[in-house]
Amino acid sequence: MKKIEAIIRSQKIEALKEALDAAGVGSMTVTEVKGRGQQKGITQQWRGAEYIVDLLPKAKIEIVVLDEKVEALIDIICTVANTGNIGDGKIFITPVEDVIRVRTRERGEKVV
Repeated sequence: MKKIEAIIRSQKIEALKEALDAAGVGSMTVTEVKGRGQQKGITQQWRGAEYIVDLLPKAKIEIVVLDEKVEALIDIICTVANTGNIGDGKIFITPVEDVIRVRTRERGEKVV
């Protein structure tokens, strides 16, 4: 099993949820986060004055899936979240040792 963590633009969440639902992936955790990448934020103007916004609002999606579904999910996330501009996000993949359903204490792949 793998945990996929994707940091994407907040406005892409609804489209990504729909695409993941269509692919049969309904379980996910979504968190509103702030961050910055290599661009170190953006410069904006307000009332004639420039100011730097160095922590931009993003969304973090966490999904645990079986190993064989990882590449398909990466493809979905990259396709949906891509705008072609700096700041589209990143995907992190880490191994998951075990999963336990709290209610029943079931463990392993059948819980995913």
